[in-house]
Amino acid sequence: MKKTQIKKAVIPAAGLGTRFLPATKALPKEMLPIVDIPTIQYIVEEASESGIEEILIITNANKHCMENHFDKNYELEARLYESNKLAEAEMIDAIAHMANIYYVRQKEPKGLGHAILCAKSFIGNEPFAVLLGDDVVINKKGKPALKQLMNAYEEVASSIVGVQEIDLSQVHKYGIVAPSKDYPSEGKLTKLFDMIEKPDQHHAPSNLAVLGRYILDPEIFSFLEDQEAGAGGEIQLTDAIRRLMIKHSVYSYHFDGIRYDVGDKFGFIKATIDFALDRKDLHDKVTTYLKELAQSMS
Repeated sequence: MKKTQIKKAVIPAAGLGTRFLPATKALPKEMLPIVDIPTIQYIVEEASESGIEEILIITNANKHCMENHFDKNYELEARLYESNKLAEAEMIDAIAHMANIYYVRQKEPKGLGHAILCAKSFIGNEPFAVLLGDDVVINKKGKPALKQLMNAYEEVASSIVGVQEIDLSQVHKYGIVAPSKDYPSEGKLTKLFDMIEKPDQHHAPSNLAVLGRYILDPEIFSFLEDQEAGAGGEIQLTDAIRRLMIKHSVYSYHFDGIRYDVGDKFGFIKATIDFALDRKDLHDKVTTYLKELAQSMS
């Protein structure tokens, strides 16, 4: 497989966000803020910092505010400059210049695999990245999670899924990889034998879960086009990757970083607390409050 520099990424963001109702009745779950930054902005920032130049966000008809967030807002910027709020004005302007962002609607909620298929025309015949918006990954001391996968792709020129270890009690929520026994791992990079979507604990081949970061060969589209519905009655990306695996090598990469499942209520709360503690303007106040709260509960 010929090596090609990865410049395009797909962010599926067409889900209804039912786990966060009633907030998501009118507001896309991707726009729910972690402190004061929408979740999807963290995902776009990771892609941009990894070297991605063009991003396609898969949306639905109810997510216009997400498009507005990454667009220019001349009136707001002008008012901020008039009020001498220069830092805020520059911040708003920077959001509109993170990357070239495009949008396409997923007209029917047929699952992640179908959402990725919607990007076929945008991607063309080149490898591309996928970042799921429910997984926010922060790696303060090193490279972004996606960049780690992109570097690994430079070594193997094959599709790669980003993984981390999870508790076996949680495997039913994720795609779980089965490392190949015939090819020993090379550090964090492991050749795969199989992948299983949401297995029960007793049938999981490992505790390595695919956590929202992929580098995929464009041939994946040929499998997605005729992929039958799988777990949950949806077209699963995992099932298409399994079929791709028959023809080409597929690897997992155990990426570094703290991963937050912001599609889960507790995961979202945890991210909000941790991100607030990491900010100079909030750290002391949040720390004091948490200490007071812990004392009152003891």
